[in-house]
Amino acid sequence: MSRCVCGTVFQQREALETGLGAIKRLSTFFDIHSVPKLGTALLARLEPTQNSREASQNSNYLELGVIHLPKAGEQICGDSWAAENHLDKNLILVADGLGYGDLAEEASREAVRVFEENAKLGPKAILEKAHAALKNTRGAAAAIAQIDPTQQTVCFAGIGNISGVVVTNNQSRTMVSYNGTVGHMMRKVAEFVYPWSQQSLLIMHSDGLAAQWNLNRYPGLASRHPALIAAVLYRDFKRTRDDMTVIVAKVREAA
Repeated sequence: MSRCVCGTVFQQREALETGLGAIKRLSTFFDIHSVPKLGTALLARLEPTQNSREASQNSNYLELGVIHLPKAGEQICGDSWAAENHLDKNLILVADGLGYGDLAEEASREAVRVFEENAKLGPKAILEKAHAALKNTRGAAAAIAQIDPTQQTVCFAGIGNISGVVVTNNQSRTMVSYNGTVGHMMRKVAEFVYPWSQQSLLIMHSDGLAAQWNLNRYPGLASRHPALIAAVLYRDFKRTRDDMTVIVAKVREAA
């Protein structure tokens, strides 16, 4: 694969050089992952260099990869997501409105509104406020992860079928959510704290992604860009009968 990217394979001396090597040269950021019999995923990005400078000023900056798509045949996604990066902590929300279409989107977007207006609070407190705010909607499954790089912890609270997993050194730890629906039935909500390190990955997703994935099946993938990880999970574990959101987060490497 490295020879293909460098342009030393499959090219004649007078070739147009329009392969992987050309894509890499034209990209601000380039990443690729390939496993025999499983497939190849490629990420090519063009972005202002200002984005990298801003990120480098915050050692706790989280880099995100997100796939967010509606159910097959639909135009509107009933899932929503949001993230808040702060100097001392980072918060991520995934919300899945019940059903699909406009009314599902309305519920999940209301959860985002509450999240953004109360991002200084913890996950449990935000979900409690969302529960009150979503009473006139269909309701939603929702989960919030708060990463504290200084304390090296992830604080997680969830209601319904939003999956949250911390992956560190090839070991995966599934985080706990309670049954219920934000806005309608939320008998109990609690925060659970898990270890976090500079090498950890946070993966959160709605039930539009099957939960049977295992990153150990893909050697080297955990070290790739979060967007590439999210893309591989979507490629191999998507469920076309439901809206789908998957978020992968990791501490951005120093420039």
